[in-house]
Amino acid sequence: MSKQQSDQYYSQPVEDVLRQFGVDLHSGLSEQAAKERLAEHGPNRLESTKQKSVYTIFLEQFKSSMVLILLVAAVISGVIGVMEGEGLVESFVILAILVVNAIIGTVQEVKAQSSLEALNKMSAPHTKVLRGGQVEEIVSTDIVPGDIVVLDTGDIIPADLRLIETANLKIQESTLTGESVPVEKSEALLEAREIPLGDRDNMAFSTSTVTYGR
Repeated sequence: MSKQQSDQYYSQPVEDVLRQFGVDLHSGLSEQAAKERLAEHGPNRLESTKQKSVYTIFLEQFKSSMVLILLVAAVISGVIGVMEGEGLVESFVILAILVVNAIIGTVQEVKAQSSLEALNKMSAPHTKVLRGGQVEEIVSTDIVPGDIVVLDTGDIIPADLRLIETANLKIQESTLTGESVPVEKSEALLEAREIPLGDRDNMAFSTSTVTYGR
C-alpha cells in the first residue's frame, strides 16, 4: 500500500493501515477516489528544484557570516601586513583555506544534486495497482495514498509501501542500505516502534527492485 508520509506503518496491523487509508483489501480504491486523492496530494514524484550551476554553488559557499568575517579578516591582515612590511602571507593563507573549503562544499552539493536526479531517473515509469476490483497499469506518478500496488519479479518499487500480502518476496535495497544481498520481505507486523530502515521487513521502498516472488 502506497504512502506519502513516513509514519510508522511497519508497527501497525494491516487492517489498521487499510482503515486509515479508507481502502478495501479486495477492491482497492475506486477510480473516483483515486482521482480526488491525486488532486489533493499531487503526483507521486520526488520534489525537484531547478539545477544550480557549479559556478552558482561555488559562490554560495561564501555567503555564511563566518566566511564573510574571515574574508574581512584577510583584508585587514593584508593591509596591516603591507603597512608593516610583513607581506601578504597571512592573508593568502586565510584565502586559501576559504577557497579549499568552498571547493569541498561545492563538490558535496553537486554530488547531492546528481544523486537526486539519479533517483528520479530510476523511478519506475509504470506500475500495477488494484482499483475498482481490477488490476490495471498506470503511470507511476499517478499513484496516490491508499493505492494497493501489485508487485512482481523485476518490478521497480514506485513508492514507499506497507506490504499487505507477500509470497516469497525478496527485494534488492542496495541503493538505500548498501546491502548487496536481496532482503526477504513479509507482511508480518513489527512490534518495535523504532526500527532501522534496513530492518523494516514489511516495507518496500521507492526505487528498490523486486528480485523474487511477489
